[in-house]
Amino acid sequence: MRMLTFFRFMRQILRKKPADLDWIQRQGLIAVKLAQIFALRPDLLGVEKARQLQQLYQHAASIASENLHETIAKKAPKGFMDAFESIDDEPLAAASVGQVHRGKLKTGEEVVIKFIKQTNAVEFKKEVVRMRRWLRIFLIFAPKLRKVGNPMALINHVADYTLRELDLRNEIKGADELAAIKDSLKDDFSMDLLRFPIYYPELSNSDILVSEFIQGMSLEEGIEEKALTWDFLLQFFRIHGAYLFGIGTFHGDLHPGNCIVDDDGKFVFIDNGAICHAPKKVAHALFHFFDHLSRQEMQEAFDALLTMTDLKPNPKRLAKYYSTMTEIYTDFEKKPVGEQSLTRIMMGTVKAAVEHAGATFGEEAFPIIRALMYLDGLVIRTHPDALLIQSMGPFLEEFQTKLKI
Repeated sequence: MRMLTFFRFMRQILRKKPADLDWIQRQGLIAVKLAQIFALRPDLLGVEKARQLQQLYQHAASIASENLHETIAKKAPKGFMDAFESIDDEPLAAASVGQVHRGKLKTGEEVVIKFIKQTNAVEFKKEVVRMRRWLRIFLIFAPKLRKVGNPMALINHVADYTLRELDLRNEIKGADELAAIKDSLKDDFSMDLLRFPIYYPELSNSDILVSEFIQGMSLEEGIEEKALTWDFLLQFFRIHGAYLFGIGTFHGDLHPGNCIVDDDGKFVFIDNGAICHAPKKVAHALFHFFDHLSRQEMQEAFDALLTMTDLKPNPKRLAKYYSTMTEIYTDFEKKPVGEQSLTRIMMGTVKAAVEHAGATFGEEAFPIIRALMYLDGLVIRTHPDALLIQSMGPFLEEFQTKLKI
């Protein structure tokens, strides 16, 4: 991204009117990933602008497709085509990182073939270097950004997980890691409603991945079809929350397009290449924060966040912290998600904890916060009258007793 393009990009992000999402996508993978970061900053952009940018998590309609057969000829394992009865020429999806085609093996299994789009993979590392340079300049004029969620730290995080996504073998490794955790907990914390795709490692490598074709609908499709009941979504929150808060190892990009509900009613996590690991200190502090909120124990909730600070704030700063948090959470337990966005509440919380109490929300906290934003968006779009934290109360208690938090 050249300097002029970078400033045009920042104008799209910071202006009050909606961003041109098609233009952002045409600038390449780094622009899409950065816009996704800013989508989590309603404190800077406003709630409506942030929600508009969040469309980039689900849709990439303007991303041009590439020729599958050329990629197979150059990148596929030896004997790849011998395993297939047929492969569809038209892609099922063409997104910012990869492209997906449907196929059928000679053994009868219906599969999907995903390949990394080389035009994006080649440019991404160069774009990261350029973007770091422009962000350093931009931060001189927007020092407020350094306070909460420093974009320089976030671009390092984005570069890390995107580079992992660009090696498709990591999808198999990530699914195996999450599946192993699920299996280790089966006697204490059952997750029978979760499964992972069947992969074909002998037909896969860093550039091409073959996995089962999953009959069902994505959560995104369920949202659009109004097919997701509140009780069913709570089971999804229970499973994802266990990984987030109880284990600290979780799917790092579980937006509604990356979870499919199969015909048996099970959640299938896909695109498992970006597995994130949060320090216990961060995961458990946030767990206790939400646990106390669900019980309407506000003082205890505010104190839970202070376990992330290395130095005890002085009485004046502590009083300011408590005052700000009390203001943020006034009547919190009475208002549904549709009236008070968890995204906005959380960013205000992070800001208060950092500026007034010295809490540390570094790169390791960003994936958890992003996961909470996904959950917030899912509830707003399906059941805006729900009281999310209160509804999660029984599960939070289960996490504490069965996952030994």
